[in-house]
Amino acid sequence: MNHEQERVKERIAAELDRSRRRSNGLTIEALDDEGLLAQHSPLMSPLVWDLAHVGNYEEQWLLRAAGGREALRPDIDGLYDAFENPRADRVTLPLLRPQEAREYNDRVRKEVLDTLDSADLGVPGPREASDGRRSLLDAGFVFHMVIQHEHQHDETMLATHQLRKGEPVLLEEVGTVAALRPPVEDEVYVPGGGFTMGTDGDPWSYDNEGPSHEVVLGPYWIDTAPVTNAAYQRFIEDGGYQNRRWWSREGWEWRERTSARAPAFWSPEGDGWSRRRFGRQEMVPSDEPVQHVNFHEAAAYAAWAGRRLPSEAEWEKAARFDPGTGRTRRYPWGDDDPGPRHANLGQRKLGPSPAGRHPDGASPLGVQQLIGDVWEWTSTTFTGYPGFSAFPYPEYSEVFFDQGYKVLRGGSWATHPTAVRSTFRNWDHAIRRQIFSGFRCARDGEPA
Repeated sequence: MNHEQERVKERIAAELDRSRRRSNGLTIEALDDEGLLAQHSPLMSPLVWDLAHVGNYEEQWLLRAAGGREALRPDIDGLYDAFENPRADRVTLPLLRPQEAREYNDRVRKEVLDTLDSADLGVPGPREASDGRRSLLDAGFVFHMVIQHEHQHDETMLATHQLRKGEPVLLEEVGTVAALRPPVEDEVYVPGGGFTMGTDGDPWSYDNEGPSHEVVLGPYWIDTAPVTNAAYQRFIEDGGYQNRRWWSREGWEWRERTSARAPAFWSPEGDGWSRRRFGRQEMVPSDEPVQHVNFHEAAAYAAWAGRRLPSEAEWEKAARFDPGTGRTRRYPWGDDDPGPRHANLGQRKLGPSPAGRHPDGASPLGVQQLIGDVWEWTSTTFTGYPGFSAFPYPEYSEVFFDQGYKVLRGGSWATHPTAVRSTFRNWDHAIRRQIFSGFRCARDGEPA
């Protein structure tokens, strides 16, 4: 084994361990069997389903598909198939009990580490298989896919915890945070012209992040930071939820149907608002990015403010493009992996940081907090890039193309650093509010 393969394998093993420790911390180490088996919201799975699902996904891809081993539990594949079982129905299935799920996951992991030890990862890479197609093992792709998949379910489990009623069970880590440096300017100018969108060579990238392609945009302005709770409260106080003019037809239908008048989990509190956050009731902090708003709410606020949501391409150019070199970066700050000074990621804090908390994570254009804190809604409907090719299976992203899902970018405080980068694409229904979503605004125009 060459030194580069050894280094990659060591990182993969460490990341596999981190993801499992996080999953266990959100499930069997946080709640009793009753809490794990319960369905806390029809929008979400019982937590024990997520726990066994990540193990089953790992078995199918790392042991069977990549390792060529026999199935350990083929009898449970159907139970943990996300496409065959809608979330609202999963509580009725004969699921593995919490201890059974843990034992199954431990057995899978033991064999996975054996296969990793003998795997040929094709490093450096990525490269192509002899038939011209990408290989599962190239540059460790399939291991990266499974690690990210588990962290994505960990974020989903955090959304379930937010919806759960009862006493708090999650704690925030106390650690060093970056300096607070609120933006001097409210918005940043992005000059018109072309940039390279997407990626071809990132070993952690999913199929929908490529192929890379040139995109030409006109000039526009974009908010320096996500819209804060204070700014959003002004929209509420101005009757934003009662004024039809700010809402699209679909958005107004949703507002009328739900009688929404504030972000999810907010409640009137005297002259202000409080929120429920993982079992704690607290006043809404004015300087944090607003979260738990859906696409319709974000678009209505933008219309009220005389602006609009950025397109996905506008968001990515603001995050990656360096006008000084013409280069596009992996992250707004460069190619270094995210650290606490760059972004609020990985569940270090059970909520967004104040606007301006991570100035070292700014893009070359001066846009802040593009990575972490809150997923940001864009105006773009999820579809494939020109020349898209599904890999390793169409159900990861292709089946969702052109179905009305809206693209979100940037990750949230709940997103693990391995599961986000400036090319990463998330998507969801326009009505979703349980996710850790916020937004920033944009507008057309030349500098004054």
